[in-house]
Formats: sequence, structure tokens, C-alpha cells
Amino acid sequence: MAASARREGSTAPGKSGALPAAAARSGALRRLALALLVVLFSALLYGQIQPPPSKIPGAPGGPPVTTPRARLRDGRHLAYLESGVPKEEAKYKIIFVHGFDCCRHDVLNVSQGLLQELGIYLLSFDRPGYAESDAHPARTEKSIALDIEELADNLQLGPKFHLVGFSMGGEIMWSCLKHIPHRLAGVAILAPVGNFWWSGFPPEVVEEAWNVQFPQDRRAVWVAHHLPWLTHWWNTQTLFPGSSVKSKNPVILSKEDLPLSQKFIDRPYKDQVRQLGEHDSLHRDMMVGFGRWSWSPLEMVNPFAGAGEDGEVKVHLWHGVEDLYVPVQLSRYISKRLPWVIYHELPTAGHLFPVADGMPDAIVRSLLLGDE
Repeated sequence: MAASARREGSTAPGKSGALPAAAARSGALRRLALALLVVLFSALLYGQIQPPPSKIPGAPGGPPVTTPRARLRDGRHLAYLESGVPKEEAKYKIIFVHGFDCCRHDVLNVSQGLLQELGIYLLSFDRPGYAESDAHPARTEKSIALDIEELADNLQLGPKFHLVGFSMGGEIMWSCLKHIPHRLAGVAILAPVGNFWWSGFPPEVVEEAWNVQFPQDRRAVWVAHHLPWLTHWWNTQTLFPGSSVKSKNPVILSKEDLPLSQKFIDRPYKDQVRQLGEHDSLHRDMMVGFGRWSWSPLEMVNPFAGAGEDGEVKVHLWHGVEDLYVPVQLSRYISKRLPWVIYHELPTAGHLFPVADGMPDAIVRSLLLGDE
């Protein structure tokens, strides 16, 4: 009986000790399984949010090079298109900077008559990541201005040239005014994208402009600013709508833009625009255009002050009131803050007014001759 008691006494501790050990092993397995799930989910998420590498023009797997390209100091190439009179004979040299989801062929359609009459050499180029220009993953608001300056030097355009920028290319004009004003003979800014986070805007102006956008565009812009690393996923997922501009949703067209939009739909080269991939073209535009700038155009002083009448450089800003792509409120307020900017507000125009019949010539005449 005593032996039995000893056996019972000897087995009880063993059983009670085994339970915690088994529980510990079970808990460790659960933690390991959870950790593996987290790692697997993270890997899957990383794969979803990481954009594919951009294709390289002329390289295996990339599109062919079909147009002249200028090689920059860092080895990248910019594809370009020349029109108008030969640059050696030109009185005026204009560089056109295209907008979002466009390319060099979307150059301002100035009439041949005006090009010849005024002696205009017109240059357009594919911005980095578009069509046949190499991608620039390190692109910033400053780098594109320096790219334009280097392109002008490569093509020997001389010490000064005029600039015309449309939409996202219009926003780039502010960077050129900031970083290369010494190279500019005149600037036309057409329906420029505005960054809602530039300092100097009153809250009520930002709110009014913000609410003009459609909800999916507000979300896409917010992501590009606050979570740029998520921009690719946000605009390629199918759970809910991404940018209506990128997806070409017709809801973004005002009644003024609707008839003009056919000119973009009918472009024979439209498939070339995104041929290198969407991230270093469209998504990079959003990340830079709506990103965190270290300065604000609203804080600029006239970079041409003191040049005198002969050396005075004119800066023209054009915007349509019925623009649903880019709210007019930001351009309107900028024009009030910068009295040296000549503002043209078009009461019956939308975003696409630069492609309307007669408008390219009117814009260029205003820029070069001061015509209203």
C-alpha cells in the first residue's frame, strides 16, 4: 500500500510537468505558424505593391527606338521631335512639355503658317518613362527641369528658349522657373496640375479645389502624397476605382472637353505612350506632382525682376473654368499671389482647350508677341 502510494506519488509530478511542456510546445508551434503566415502575407503584399521594372527602349524585351534621342550625362536618353523652321534659321525656339499620359507627338499643334511667319523652331520630347525616353526612377520636381536644360544644350538651342507646358507639363513650368530661370525667354503654363500641399494656399481655396475632384481622384491623389510606395498598387488593383484620369473614365470630361477628347482617342500613336510601363510614367508623375516639395510656387519672387523692358520675360498662365481634370481654383489663387504672372481665365473652356481649333496659334502669339 505504501509502495502503491509511492508509485502514485511518483507519477503525479511527472504528469503535471508534462502538461506545461506540451502546452509550451503547442504555443511555440502556433507562434511559428503565425510568424510564417505574416511572412507569407508580407511577401504576397510586397509582390502586389512592387511595380514591375520599366522596359528599356532598344533593349531585349523593350520597344524599338524609332526616333532621334539625346543622351544625358547620367546615361539616360530622351526621345524628341522637331518641327517648324530649322533651328539655325529660327527667330524663336520653343520647347513643349507634354502632360499626363501623353508623349512627344502631343505637341501643341501650331499651324505651319504661323511657324513659318514668325520663324519658330518647335521641339517636343518624351518625358522620362514615356514612349521612347528611358525611365528615371529617381525623378524629382527639380530633375526634370535640369533634363530640359541639358536637352536644349545637347541640341544647341542657344542660351535662351521659350517653354510651353500643358497639364502635368504645366506644373513642370514652375520647376523650370525655380531652377533654370536664366535659360528662359518666356513661359506659357497651360491648365497646370496644382499640388494641394503647396504652402501658401488658404484652407478654403484648397477645400474648394479638392471637392471639385471626383472621390476616386481625391483618394488617388491622397495616396500619391501620403503613401507614394502604394501608388502602383492603388492604381492597378480592381477592388475599387483608382484615378479616373488614368483609367480614362469619361466622367472626367466636361461638356466643353467631350468633343475635344476625340482627338486623343484617335491618336495613331496612343499605344506607344505607356509602352515602357505605367509606373515610371503615370504613377511617377503622380508621386512627383503631388509629392512633398521643399518649396512652393506661391512663395516665388519674380525671377526676372530688374531685367528691364528689353530683357523682361513674360510668364502666361492659362486655365479653363470648366476644367474637371485640374480645378481652376489653385491657378486662380496663384495668379493673385504672383502679380508678375499674366493670367488668362477662359470661362467656357475645360482642360483640353489647348487642342481646340485656333488655340495653339493664339497661345503662341500671346507668348511671343504679347497678343491677347
